[in-house]
Amino acid sequence: MTILEILRNLWRRKLRNGLTISGIAIGILAFSTMGAMAEKNNKLIDGGVKYFSDHIAVSDSSSNGFGGGLIGLDKVEKIKQVSGVAAAFATAGAGAKADPSFSFGANDQIVSSAPGEDQYSGFKLTSIKGKDPKDVQDGEVVLGSDIAKEFNKNVGDTLFLPVAPKEPRADFVGHDYKVVGILDKTLTAPDNFAIVSLRDGQRALGDSLPPALRTGPTKVDSTNLISGIDVFGQPGVNLDDLAKKINKEVPGVRAQSPTELVNAFKSISLIFSAITLGSALLALVVGGLSVVNTMLMSVTERYREIGLKKAVGAKTRHVLQEFLAESVVIGLVGGSLGLLGGFIITTTINGITAAQNLELFLLTPNLAAYALGFSVVLGAIAGVIPAFRAARLDPVIALRSQ
Repeated sequence: MTILEILRNLWRRKLRNGLTISGIAIGILAFSTMGAMAEKNNKLIDGGVKYFSDHIAVSDSSSNGFGGGLIGLDKVEKIKQVSGVAAAFATAGAGAKADPSFSFGANDQIVSSAPGEDQYSGFKLTSIKGKDPKDVQDGEVVLGSDIAKEFNKNVGDTLFLPVAPKEPRADFVGHDYKVVGILDKTLTAPDNFAIVSLRDGQRALGDSLPPALRTGPTKVDSTNLISGIDVFGQPGVNLDDLAKKINKEVPGVRAQSPTELVNAFKSISLIFSAITLGSALLALVVGGLSVVNTMLMSVTERYREIGLKKAVGAKTRHVLQEFLAESVVIGLVGGSLGLLGGFIITTTINGITAAQNLELFLLTPNLAAYALGFSVVLGAIAGVIPAFRAARLDPVIALRSQ
């Protein structure tokens, strides 16, 4: 049976088949859009897992383990003295916007770390233009791909950080930085980083303190403050055990177990995977029942046609193949339309929200292939029962049915 015959049979009942195709398209549209949202979040989460799994994140003892609070710079040397520690690097920074907007993922951040951390970290950052982050000097900044796009900056431009608030404040402080590099896109948090030297990171941290801590007799010296410490263990050392040892031996800090952080990220990933699964079930219920109903009605209406074909020599397998092929085409057309709709919606929304770092979706080739393959398999499975019913018809009974 040729594809033209299949299309001709489907066109003969265009209203019913059109509604069936629409049902599948709606299901695949939901699958592709929700799946693209899950892909975006899982990519961010995977980046967090990769980043936190090879070192211990140390923060102020009053923080939640993800940073925050202030740590004395002297704590770095104390942590280095703990048995099993290979290296420890101070980190400092602050928000890159005085009025941070909502972001689906990481907010824009000014970040910095002590020189040499790139030699230990498994999460490598490279620039597509200009300097790499490890080479940044005082007064310079390397921008993540998204933040560079957001502020329309390129190598050689000047960027004022943090970005001034919409409503002027007397206590606001910011500084000009020369853009010396643009990071390659990672689809994770560093895309929103403005990477500066440790000295500039400490300055940004100090500028973010309340006015009472920046001036007068209570002024805090920001050169002695950091916001975190990244600790790398010696080969063979269990990082979870090392974190417990740091907490025990170094007062005033909280060393977060890498396993605890990774598990927290993975638990979030499960939520978004459940969203994708739910969308697939929606497509299964809506599309599958539509195909089954349509094909059963098609078999009923074509009893005489089927009987005539079997009477002139058509084999059971020929009839079976014919109806399976029609259901597969229905699934393919519905899936293609649903996927096209999902692509248009996700691309349009991402384009509208890109300037606000609010890209919600990541429609990957793998997800598109899964969506299309799912619709084809759905059509084939849903067409099995009607196809077997048609193939088993007695030609004599079928010819008498009308």
